[in-house]
Amino acid sequence: MVQGPEQFQKIGKENVDLAMSSFGALSKGAQAIAIEVADYTKSSFEQSTATLEKLLGAKTLEQAVEIQQSYLKSAYEALVAENAKLGELYSALAKEAYKPYEAAFSKVRG
Repeated sequence: MVQGPEQFQKIGKENVDLAMSSFGALSKGAQAIAIEVADYTKSSFEQSTATLEKLLGAKTLEQAVEIQQSYLKSAYEALVAENAKLGELYSALAKEAYKPYEAAFSKVRG
């Protein structure tokens, strides 16, 4: 229970500090995710462009099918790997954003 304006002010300052710390972690995590998505998009575009060039140069239908199958396999593998990376980044983001509140929640529980 709050016992005076000084303690009320102290609690308010602690809550603002917790929120700012959590916001900083959220900002940093969101920036890392945005960079990762941009890098994946760029590499995916480059891979697609290279595949299109190969397809345009294909001499036979079999060669074109082989190029397409190779592209689909590598694109799928890249997508699965990217999703795993993004999952790790989102998990780390949630953990970092929660960290400032751990102590405060343990005080309330304890």
